[in-house]
Amino acid sequence: MKKLMKGNYALAEGAIRAGCRLFAGYPITPQTEILEYLSSHMAEAGGTFVQTESELAGINMVIGAAAAGARAMTSSSGPGFSLKQEGISYLSSMEVPAVIVDVMRYGIGLGNVVLGQADYFQVTKGGGHGGYKVPVYAPASVQENADFVFKAFDTAEAYRTPVIILSDAAIGQMMGSVELPDPIEHDINKFDWTLKGRDARHPTGRKMTDVIYYDYAFDDYDPHIRARYAKMHDELQEWEEVETEDAELLMVAYGISSRVCKEAVRLARGEGIKAGLLRPITLWPFPEKAMTKFNGRIKGYLSVEMNACGQMVEDVALHAGGTKVYSDPTGRKVADSEDLVALIKDILAGKIEEVF
Repeated sequence: MKKLMKGNYALAEGAIRAGCRLFAGYPITPQTEILEYLSSHMAEAGGTFVQTESELAGINMVIGAAAAGARAMTSSSGPGFSLKQEGISYLSSMEVPAVIVDVMRYGIGLGNVVLGQADYFQVTKGGGHGGYKVPVYAPASVQENADFVFKAFDTAEAYRTPVIILSDAAIGQMMGSVELPDPIEHDINKFDWTLKGRDARHPTGRKMTDVIYYDYAFDDYDPHIRARYAKMHDELQEWEEVETEDAELLMVAYGISSRVCKEAVRLARGEGIKAGLLRPITLWPFPEKAMTKFNGRIKGYLSVEMNACGQMVEDVALHAGGTKVYSDPTGRKVADSEDLVALIKDILAGKIEEVF
């Protein structure tokens, strides 16, 4: 049965249905509705909701619960997400699964509570103390806000890694129809690597620390890390294609920007312009396998993202294989479909200089 829900509420309900039983977070616009919803619904599901004194406390509570085998989640936005970086780095070093939600707003610094896609670099390039990568899913609808929580927890446990859901203010605040996934129960004791207390079943208990110190000699650790992230890179790439079969120019966009780009494709096709869209579902690993199919076959890529200087465009260029790359960073303004069609016309007419 479909329901009409706000995006943030759908994500929160999705987390409960995915078996999340510990949420620890701190309010910040535009993700506070996630806390609001879970504060009144988590206890009904037998879970624990904690409004923490800070973002630092939130991520560290998640570390403790996740290390014990629970499905645990925290969420934030902008500067609050920045404060969680050390904790995300520690989750990665401990190889402990958890889900972290970032409902983006405009940066830099404290930024602003207006719409934005300012956190791409932070989530895809590793915002903590180096040497790790985190899978990143980018929902583009209220439905995907609910669905991707399941996907994120499953990925986190399959690869023993934290996973980020990178939503944005528009997706979090919009209302839309959603068919909620069937609820599941997660067994906190299903994994043998989890932290256990001392009791009759586990008389010796177990300690947990960085894997680099716990499970590997130093000579073995670097190959382990490289193999670990190479496997994620190869197996986790996901994307959506819209009108790509005969496209001369492909827009590349995610989140709210991708929704406008779909409309721009429709308008362009109505005028006989062969435009298409490549929407990354995973931002890391970036869907380079998709781009390989189009490199050299199309006239260019147009990266459309809602930030000041362009961030994802660098990954588009990295995997473009010499195909021209253009950039449209729309700043604090949501892209306009008619403006995009006009820009595509100018690109195809040779009036716009590529950035890479």
